[in-house]
Order: sequence, then structure tokens, then C-alpha cells
Amino acid sequence: SMQGGIIVQAFSFDEYFQPYDKDKFVQAFFKDPNVVANLKMISTSTCEWTTLAGVEVKKVEAEEIPCKQVSMSFFDCLYTNEIIRETGHINKCLDEFYEDFVIADRLRQVLLLEDSDNYQIFSDTERKEFIFCLFKHFCLGGMLCQFEDTIDPYLEITKAVYKEIVRFVKTVSGYYLLILHLMSSYCPLSTFERFFTFSSF
Repeated sequence: SMQGGIIVQAFSFDEYFQPYDKDKFVQAFFKDPNVVANLKMISTSTCEWTTLAGVEVKKVEAEEIPCKQVSMSFFDCLYTNEIIRETGHINKCLDEFYEDFVIADRLRQVLLLEDSDNYQIFSDTERKEFIFCLFKHFCLGGMLCQFEDTIDPYLEITKAVYKEIVRFVKTVSGYYLLILHLMSSYCPLSTFERFFTFSSF
């Protein structure tokens, strides 16, 4: 379960920003007094949510995540490639193991097993899309996650969170402005930490 392990916060930034300045922006973000006082993070000693107060941020690495998808049809290939049945049920497979994960259906083959034929239905570029990252995050869950038998709960939560924290606003010139809220997730266990510890802007 990810209950208690994921949080969304909103911070306002109204200055000019260029993507090539992302590293400077993120570094400044984590040193801003308002952020330090309010940004939630997991304490490594208590595994509970706390703030950055008293924490010195020495190094920050930022990765630009594409966010171009505006439709849930992005996931239609799960149906056309028989990962999902017409009824919405996820097709099962023989149990396989990937690090700390038990893979018992084709959906998790798509998400985790690079040597699986099913993995190829999403390109490397598509896998970098923010909506795919959210979907993967919700599908895999945390250490105690009980997997769903149907795809609907995963698609519904992905759509709801994506719409909540991503805004596409059409301007007069026809371009879209993208506004993101901050989303943080944490899972303090080996493989799970690698998959689930992140902050998205």
C-alpha cells in the first residue's frame, strides 16, 4: 500500500524559467525559506513525514520528464496487445520474479521485464512520459500492495492525479503552458526505494 507514503503539495513560482536552468531552479527551490518550512519529506530515522527544517541540501540532481500526453488513449495498446481483456481484466501469467517483485500478470511484464515481448509495447520515449511514470508507480505500489485484477482502478487514479497536478492551458499563440504541483513519494526498502522515492515538479 502507498497510504501514507505519497503526498502532493503546491508551491507558487511566478518568475521566468527556462528548462536548461532546471538544476539551478531545483537547487534554489530546496533552499527557499518557504519550502524549507513546509516541504514534506520522510525522516530516515523515524520513517515519518517531516519538513526540511534543519536539513542542509548539498546536492540536487534534476531530470527533465516529458509531459506531452493529453489523452488516456495513450494506454490503448494494453488492450490491442492483449495485456488487458475487453472486460478490463488483466491477463495472468506464470509467476516470475524481478528483484523484490513477484510478476503474476502481463501488466507487470510490461512494466518491469525488459526481456519480455510485452515490454516492447511502450517505446523508451513513451516510458519517460510523466503519465507513464505515474501509472507505473500506482500499478506497482509499495511493499504491501495488493494488486488489482482489473485495469480500471489503475487508470482512474492515474487520470485523477495527472489532471490534478498537470495543467495544459492554451494561449493566444496556440502554445500550451504546463503547470506542475510538487509530488513526493517514498518507500524505504531496497528495490522499492529505487522505484518509489522521487519528487516531481
